[in-house]
Amino acid sequence: MAQERKVQNKPYIDLRPLHFGIIVGVNMQDVEMKNVGPQTVTLDDGTEEQQTILCDADSWDPGFSVGVLAEMRINKHMAFRVTPTMHFGTKRLMFRNLSLLNAEGLPTETRQNMKNTYISLPLNIKIAAERFNNYRPYVMFGLSEMLNLNSKNQDMIQLKRADTFIEVGMGCDFYLPFFKLVPELKFCYSLTNSLDTDHANQLIDGTLRRYANAVSDARAKMFVLTFYFE
Repeated sequence: MAQERKVQNKPYIDLRPLHFGIIVGVNMQDVEMKNVGPQTVTLDDGTEEQQTILCDADSWDPGFSVGVLAEMRINKHMAFRVTPTMHFGTKRLMFRNLSLLNAEGLPTETRQNMKNTYISLPLNIKIAAERFNNYRPYVMFGLSEMLNLNSKNQDMIQLKRADTFIEVGMGCDFYLPFFKLVPELKFCYSLTNSLDTDHANQLIDGTLRRYANAVSDARAKMFVLTFYFE
């Protein structure tokens, strides 16, 4: 039954050399930290001691994504896409000081909610299978330049304003009577060190520098589930 041919909706929609659409979706932001291990910390009385602080993003919070699409047909199975998008989300960081224990003998914990709003300009290649009836699966890959609008005045860890991401994903074209609906799931990963290493020296509160200096490298990453309306 699934292999039977049916009436095709919008049979000529993929023959257009250029078309446009809108994007809405959700995202899950994360960051991969590289901890430095033991570090020398200056205490309030001026003395120094070795402390080990570990930082990790310990939870996922859904965010919102919205954008537009411009797709140029290359051939029957390939297309070049530009999808300017805004991603609103939060990364929740947990700092555990292994050298400073609380009354229960556990490492003291400090949290930071890092709000991030990215403006992205992805340049992607879409490779689609042969259309069958009213669906057509595909894979995509490409690069994206992202601008972080919330990169200033963070508490402890701060990310750079500009970053470059690699994107890979998959989706499926669904041909409806009046438009084409395209759900897509993709993974974005930073190709460069996203950490603002100068931020620790700009902190006025000296007690926060031990947390800022606990990380030497950060790689931002994001899962994005989007719906294209074309």
